[in-house]
Amino acid sequence: MRRRNLPSLSSLRAFEAAARHRSFRLAARELSVTDSAISHQVRELERHLGTPLFRRHGRGVELTREGALYFPILRDAFDRMAQGTELLRRVRGRGELALQVYVTVAVRWLLPRLYRFHEEHPDILLRISTSYRGWEFDAEHADVGFVYRKPPLEPALHYTPLFRVPIFPVASPELVAAGLRRPADLARFHLIRVPPARDEWKAWLRAAGHPELEGLPGPSFDTYLLAFEAALAGRGVAMAAEFMVRAELDSGRLVRLFDVTVRQPGSWYLVCRVEDRDDPRITALRTWLLREVAADPCLGAGS
Repeated sequence: MRRRNLPSLSSLRAFEAAARHRSFRLAARELSVTDSAISHQVRELERHLGTPLFRRHGRGVELTREGALYFPILRDAFDRMAQGTELLRRVRGRGELALQVYVTVAVRWLLPRLYRFHEEHPDILLRISTSYRGWEFDAEHADVGFVYRKPPLEPALHYTPLFRVPIFPVASPELVAAGLRRPADLARFHLIRVPPARDEWKAWLRAAGHPELEGLPGPSFDTYLLAFEAALAGRGVAMAAEFMVRAELDSGRLVRLFDVTVRQPGSWYLVCRVEDRDDPRITALRTWLLREVAADPCLGAGS
């Protein structure tokens, strides 16, 4: 068999990324290397091919005629390799399903119910991760996501609406005793915020007739879970949905404030890639989740 005289894979990856972005800097960011490493790899490829692939100028780069011919060939080759890798991964782990879920939803709602899914589908190994940054679905590392999203929705993803719930302020009994009786009293307390849901306080304060309080200071946490712990410790007033704080409300450790509620600006969805929407594992999880949501009085009435 004739030996293939191919350039190095690293130089091909560097060229493909630089050509796709029309930028060495963006290619370097994607591949987690330095700009000079991309430049070095591209020069190595140009020496191997014996022709320039880019014209370099002060503000960036553009493909030469030869580069423009070479780029779609490499792009298609990398796409096919990615598809083949994904196919092999799915064949190897047909019973495993990687679920991305927000940590507070996992701890406060999903995990106490999950044994029922395992009893119904013992052949599906549900691998749960709460380690994703932000609330966006990470299709590269997860098969399916239990996510919060506001419009517009991504056209390349398939969304199944699960619920949309009312939200309201909560605080410790000690803070209530200190004079939290009317929305206007919030001016004397800290508002606890969760940055990905920063618009919740804004929506609630406007509904309560006090938009001037939007700028009140207060601690900020990256999860509701930490925000609720801060509220329990008396550090301020947090915004909550009932399904996240049911136990604390029932025990009296947190108190629901006032009689004003608003709907969360976004909704909770089960999301996957469009091409995976009929995957039997995802279909099983979707059916089970919809049934659990309908059975929960905190969600069924608010969805």
